[in-house]
Amino acid sequence: MSASNSWGNRLYRGEVSYDFIGKQKRWYTISGALLLISALSLLVFGLNFTLDFRGGSQFDIVSPTASTQTIQKSVSSIVKDPTVQTSNDSQGRHVVVKTTPLSTDQLQKVRQAIATDAGKTKDPNAVTVTLVSGSWGHEITQKAITGLVVFVALVMLYLAVFYEWKMALSGIIALVHDLVITAGIYALIGFEVSPATVIGFLTILGYSLYDTVVVFDKVRENTKGLGTTKTDLSYTQSANLAVNQTLIRSLNTSLIALIPVAALLFAGTVVSGGAGVLQDLALALLVGIAVGTYSSIFIATPLLADLKEREPEMRALKRKASGAQAKAAARAERNAVPTQDRLGEEYPGDPEDFEAAAAGEQTRDVPRGPRNQPVRGDRGRNRPSGKRR
Repeated sequence: MSASNSWGNRLYRGEVSYDFIGKQKRWYTISGALLLISALSLLVFGLNFTLDFRGGSQFDIVSPTASTQTIQKSVSSIVKDPTVQTSNDSQGRHVVVKTTPLSTDQLQKVRQAIATDAGKTKDPNAVTVTLVSGSWGHEITQKAITGLVVFVALVMLYLAVFYEWKMALSGIIALVHDLVITAGIYALIGFEVSPATVIGFLTILGYSLYDTVVVFDKVRENTKGLGTTKTDLSYTQSANLAVNQTLIRSLNTSLIALIPVAALLFAGTVVSGGAGVLQDLALALLVGIAVGTYSSIFIATPLLADLKEREPEMRALKRKASGAQAKAAARAERNAVPTQDRLGEEYPGDPEDFEAAAAGEQTRDVPRGPRNQPVRGDRGRNRPSGKRR
């Protein structure tokens, strides 16, 4: 199939379309359920912050044979709820144990227990100890919140100035939608939230905004002059056309972005053994890009259309467009009926001649009778012969 006849080009030209905005209640229901599940997950389970946020102690030892189950059991007898993970790098296999803040005596006991389980009883110094202050994590949290607030404020200002405030409101609602659902997925599954995760969150907000602005720009182009020019489309129909026209672009952009992110996640999980910056960053990006693509198509533009249709001018335009479309449909239905059926017995000629004439073909001569016209009374006068001809 040629490029001009491809599905994407047919979507752009409006030859085929899907009523995204007309089914907005369905999308609102799906998003509402996701938001409810996310909110409950955040309230019940909460986010699993790393030591960078809550503070604590981290123990690291290089051992190709150490059992994580054995180390977990030994450390649990000293401190509650330790986290034991493994990772790989150029030095080999690392066993990483994370705990809450410990006293000096507890630090020594945990260090010795890990060294013993790793087969290095006489060398407890092989276990590297890192102490993370809770104040440092608090500072990271404050800066992340500040950055998020500034980002949202600048986004609203940009959309309100260069587009309109209803687009700004719809875009911010879509951003909050993406953030809450992404955070809820982290809480539900139990993923750790690290500084790299926060960076990923801010990145996906920017990506989601970019995709939303692309759709809004096409909406503005399609709705320019509505109400002042002759048109048979309402605001909702013009906005839906914009979503269809940018659909392939949004899907292609998201797919291109997800491929390298998936590669990063694979490298951080399988190659490096997990528990690394790559895994945290890639996981946030993977979830966020998918949610952001969904919101730009199914949430942001339908919300914008609902807000605009509340305006009196848009309601009047919708009634006008509905009437024009009804007349066009009736005209098309009337033209679809064969003319012979419409004229019935009023057409005296041969049906084949009529069909040929309708198709623009040459018709055969049909014998006609004499023309009955009135005779003029002065016909033949003032002529040299004085006779009527």
